Parts: sequence; C-alpha cells; structure tokens
Amino acid sequence: MYKTWWKILAAVLVVYTAIAGLLLDVPRMAILNETIRNLYFHVPMWFAMVVLFTISVFYSVKSLSTQSEVDDIRAVESANAGVIFGILGIVTGAVWAKFTWGQFWSFDPKQNFAAISLLLYFAYFVLRNAIDEEQKRAKIAAIYNIFAFPMMVVLLFVLPRLQDSLHPGNGGNPGFNSYDLDSRMRMVFYPACLGWILIGYWVYTLRFRTKTLENKHNTL
Repeated sequence: MYKTWWKILAAVLVVYTAIAGLLLDVPRMAILNETIRNLYFHVPMWFAMVVLFTISVFYSVKSLSTQSEVDDIRAVESANAGVIFGILGIVTGAVWAKFTWGQFWSFDPKQNFAAISLLLYFAYFVLRNAIDEEQKRAKIAAIYNIFAFPMMVVLLFVLPRLQDSLHPGNGGNPGFNSYDLDSRMRMVFYPACLGWILIGYWVYTLRFRTKTLENKHNTL
C-alpha cells in the first residue's frame, strides 16, 4: 500500500478534476464563457510535460557520468511520456482556441513555439533510432537532451512573452491569475495540476518497467 498511495491519489485527483471541473461554477468571462473549464485540463498537461522532461534531462546528465543503461532508459522513457502530454496539451489547446479564437490553429506565437518544442523531442527520438551502437547512442542522445531542455524552456516560457499573442500571460495579455481565477477555480486547478503530473509520472514508470523487461527478455 505504501508504494501505491500516490497512484491512488493521482486517480482520485483526476476523477475529482473531471467531475468538479465540469459541474462546479466558473467565473462568467467574456469570450471564454464555459470554455474556461479547459484550464483544468489544458494547462496541467503542460505542467506534466515539463516535469517529465525535467526528469529526462536529469537522467541524461546522470547517464553521462554513470554510463548506466538504466539511466539511459529512464531518460528516454520519461521523454516519451513527456511527449504524450505535450501532444495532449496541443490538442486541448487547439480545441480551446477553436471556441475562443475561431480556429484550431491561428499561428499564435505560443502555439508555434509549443509545436517547435515538441519537434525538438521528436528529433531526439529520431537521433536515437539512427544510432545502432548502444553506448554511443546513449551518450549522443544524452548530450542532445541536455541542450534540448533549455531550448524547450525558452520556446515555451520566454519567447512568447516577447511577442504579441492572443494567449493569456503572453504578449501583454494578462494571465488568469491577474483576473478572476477565483477560489472556486483554484480548488479544482491546483489538484488538477498535481493529479495530471502524478499520472504522467505513473505513465513514465510503466514505460520504464516495460522497457526494462523487454531488454531482459532480449538478453536471455
């Protein structure tokens, strides 16, 4: 039980988010209206992605010093899980954009830079698949990952703030915290962020265990 408590917590928080996020009252805001409920799903996906990419770069740095296959597997599988949540973040954002900005993809700077940041990690997987020798692949992929992570941070959190943007919190637009993200929404938003981060970590651990078993089977 002591090993699974956080999984139970993750499931409870996500179920709570789904129910409370759809049923509890939200502020009545122009343009956003009921679509503001997507805040409980869209933003936590990005938080989960960033946490998973942070885990990935941590193990990439570690693998360079340890030369451990386990650390390399942890790095790639956490990146894999991070990409899953990044895709979910883009999809939920596109749906939200359709009902607020009028189209799924308006080439807003935040949308463009988010897509580019995911392409950085797609390139990471392509690079790994292009190298056959295991130790060389692990070393080169780790170095690439170490450079990709800060680039992702700049693309998501720095460059959009320097340009005009429809996205809240960027390009001069106020973020949700500065207007009407009231106590009702915080009661759902914060648990949603924690819940989806834990789900993301759970996905990563499952992928890691699966990959480890596959490697053991191939070795035998």
